[in-house]
Amino acid sequence: MAQPKVLLLTGYGINCEEETAYAFQACGAQTAIVHVNDLIAAPKQLSDYQIFVVPGGFSYGDDTGSGNALANKMRHTLWPELMAFVAADHLVLGICNGFQVLVNLGLLPGDTDNSFGARRVALIANSTARYECRWVNLLAAETDSVFLRGVSSLSLPVAHGEGRFYAPAETLSELKQRRQIALRYADSEKRPARGFFPANPNGSLDDIAALCAAQGRIFGLRPHPERAFRSSHMPDWPERLALAPDSDWREPGPGRVIFENAVNYFS
Repeated sequence: MAQPKVLLLTGYGINCEEETAYAFQACGAQTAIVHVNDLIAAPKQLSDYQIFVVPGGFSYGDDTGSGNALANKMRHTLWPELMAFVAADHLVLGICNGFQVLVNLGLLPGDTDNSFGARRVALIANSTARYECRWVNLLAAETDSVFLRGVSSLSLPVAHGEGRFYAPAETLSELKQRRQIALRYADSEKRPARGFFPANPNGSLDDIAALCAAQGRIFGLRPHPERAFRSSHMPDWPERLALAPDSDWREPGPGRVIFENAVNYFS
């Protein structure tokens, strides 16, 4: 399949669907932004797509916890279709609030018997007790993630108030053994952040910034790759443009590889 189809969920409080759709389109995919209520009304349409995305934002205002209300709504209305989608050779991506949705839904990290539905980890309030909006450095872990093929490190922006990853010790050990830890926060020298702020912006356990499941086909991450898709998105772009006025704003940014890998999986 040369041109995969991407369904991007939208709804109450989701606000990054258009930028994420643009990123997939620029990498050669067909995209459709579908309201969660329209998907619930016709859930079998999910089978027409190869990639399912829960974009960033503040679904349902985070009023019952970040990503919790949307996760419960999907669990009670779309679960059979989601399980059929995951069982097929398809991809699932959750960005920022979308990562929280996948965690609350139980699609990440899944169980030891490769079943889904149990909430086994959490993304809780930042250790700084405030909303953090900043660029972070990331190191790819030893993982099977489809989205991180060929990636060793990245620089991406985060923007969240509840991004601190937590898991019980037994679950954390299991995640390491199963190679489900996908990205970790790092300092400017590409060394592990070791929990120190601001390299680790939220106090995440073991510096964890992303997880994967289902042989790397399900991927959730705290940072926003769609906000680092072009070189002109980078924080040093004004300086580089001043030094080289002919710089091409269309050059790839570090986040592009995540979308390219997803699209190329089907080519």
